[in-house]
Amino acid sequence: MNTDALWGNFLNQIKEQISSLAYETWFKDTKLAKLEKNNATIVVPLNLHKKHLQENYDNVISTTFNNLTGTNFNFTYLSEDEVKQEVVVKEVDIGVPHVSSSDANLSANYTFASFMVGTSNKFAYTAAMSVAEKPGKAYNPLFLYGKSGLGKTHLMHAIGNYIIENSNQKVLYVTSDMFVTDFISTVRSKEKDNYELIESFKKKYRNVDVLLIDDIQFLEGAIQSQQEFFHTFNELYTSNKQIIIASDRSVDDLKLLEERLRTRFSWGLTANLFPPDFDLRVSIINRKIIHQEGADDVPQEVIEYIANNFDSDIRQLEGAITRVFAFALMMNSGKMTLDVAVDALKDQLTSKVMFKNDIARIQKVVAEYFHVSVDDLKGKKRNKTITVPRQVAIYYCRILTNESFPRIASNFGGRDHSTIMHSYEKIKKESKTNEQIKFILKDLKKNLGC
Repeated sequence: MNTDALWGNFLNQIKEQISSLAYETWFKDTKLAKLEKNNATIVVPLNLHKKHLQENYDNVISTTFNNLTGTNFNFTYLSEDEVKQEVVVKEVDIGVPHVSSSDANLSANYTFASFMVGTSNKFAYTAAMSVAEKPGKAYNPLFLYGKSGLGKTHLMHAIGNYIIENSNQKVLYVTSDMFVTDFISTVRSKEKDNYELIESFKKKYRNVDVLLIDDIQFLEGAIQSQQEFFHTFNELYTSNKQIIIASDRSVDDLKLLEERLRTRFSWGLTANLFPPDFDLRVSIINRKIIHQEGADDVPQEVIEYIANNFDSDIRQLEGAITRVFAFALMMNSGKMTLDVAVDALKDQLTSKVMFKNDIARIQKVVAEYFHVSVDDLKGKKRNKTITVPRQVAIYYCRILTNESFPRIASNFGGRDHSTIMHSYEKIKKESKTNEQIKFILKDLKKNLGC
């Protein structure tokens, strides 16, 4: 039996049953190594893949493969490293933690399995998995950055929890505030001989295998603490201990940190987490509502409304879902409708919008001005009587609401954001050279109350 051809057929069937992202992450790089009696050996890139496939896809793998072959197989998973070394890691040798998650200041709820992956965070997620699999060897240090609420802390905890579960290495997670507080309390101790306190501080932060330090931007301005962290960093790095750092800004933007620290932060790998795209926001909402009473009755238009209006922060997105369900329960006997969602979130959206004109209002005013319908602006028609009004509406949506191009795109029939950018740039250019467009924009500006 040709194992490559068999596995190719298997993967083609799997691809039809799961999302493209799940396939790319967990199945694409797997191989069928051998078939022996009723045992199938599958080679996967990392130990993380073994664990995830066994826990989340065991049923779909066995059902699909056994239907394909007509035989019931048991499955053994080997990582590529195990194949190279011809060693199988026994399960009794892993999962024996040196410290517990709580001892390491980690939340057990933050794992790779509970992290929602999309195009906006896939690179950071993959980098985090690599570090978790090979701490001190893959990327050291790993520097994660992005705005608040995008999952940096979740990934840090996921790395720590994975290492604790699958090795006997010692892990410690702290924020930079905790580090500074520890250091200040040590050096300001009123005890005459605080040598033991200093040694205890050093032992805490340097006698670990993995140090995760969050919100490093708060180390700015703390000069003495920066110096101490510099020495801690050097001690760990030269001992091949893994360092993971998170910040709301890139390394280059941490201007108040010492140059020698910023240089060291760039030695390894930096990974940015971007705001979730529309598809990821919908996935997050769908996962969140599974645990809500009445989740089966949530209309798709409600899910899309929330996804369209909370596009920058996962925490706010999850908060919006909770608020909508609570509002429906208290105000509408638990029945979920679009009107309920709009009422539940109107206060939050009012405080969020920077300008008085929102996308829906601009679309309505522009449609009335050109004597077309809002549906025409959102639709696929390409004749000039529609394309010009649509481009003008897009232009004003951009300059009057300060919304992102992807957000505007989702309100114009789900167009690609590059098309929205092109429309905006076209009107922006013509507003300087085309007298007719100049007049239209000036006239519309009055109608919009600007």
